[in-house]
Amino acid sequence: MKAIEYTTEIPAGGHWSLRLRKGTLMRLTDVEGGANVGMLFYNPENLLERYNAPDTLKCQHTFKLTHGNCLYSDMGRIFASIVDDSLGWHETVCGNSHAEQISARWGRRDYQHDRNDWHQNGYDAFLVELAKYGLGRADIASNINWFSKVATDTHGQMMLAEGHSTPGSHVTLRFEMDTLVLLHTCPHPLNTAAEYPKKPIRIQLGEADPVWDDDYCLNFRPENRRGFQNNALYHLGK
Repeated sequence: MKAIEYTTEIPAGGHWSLRLRKGTLMRLTDVEGGANVGMLFYNPENLLERYNAPDTLKCQHTFKLTHGNCLYSDMGRIFASIVDDSLGWHETVCGNSHAEQISARWGRRDYQHDRNDWHQNGYDAFLVELAKYGLGRADIASNINWFSKVATDTHGQMMLAEGHSTPGSHVTLRFEMDTLVLLHTCPHPLNTAAEYPKKPIRIQLGEADPVWDDDYCLNFRPENRRGFQNNALYHLGK
């Protein structure tokens, strides 16, 4: 990151959105450890184009996200590349928490009665941000869960890996096209903590260096080079 131009902190159970330009860097930092950041991407010029979790995983032959991986749209273009990662594992298969799930696990709390001590869920948090852009329930796709790792037990059931993200863990994204970013800091759907997790995250924005031919993400997989070529075609003449 050439220089940090903007910093903000999103509290636990919060949500946020912003249109980020091509060539922008976003660094996410888990301030206290144990955070979860749900994230979705949309093309602000064509909101029908959005993040595609299955294509992102299968075209890079992976189950996890880490340094080198690119984050694909459903049109074969790259929204962002992971240019730095201190953890080595982020997941994009488990989706979102829902109100019924949160209430059953930690009790029902709403903002009208509990103010900042309420229990927000990822699904409704995304809906609030989507509404700002004329989007709704039909536009929610499978999201990324930054800072979260899942494993399977001997019966094949998935569980959240406890203690995976420690204070100061970070991941940095470089945006390869203009992208509408939506995120929330609500609990991972597999979180079984005794109390509702209240983990803030820090966001830092800055300008990225140019992408050269020896770029790590560009060369991480042959498929990524084709993705960058799709982006180049999309930006031709702009």
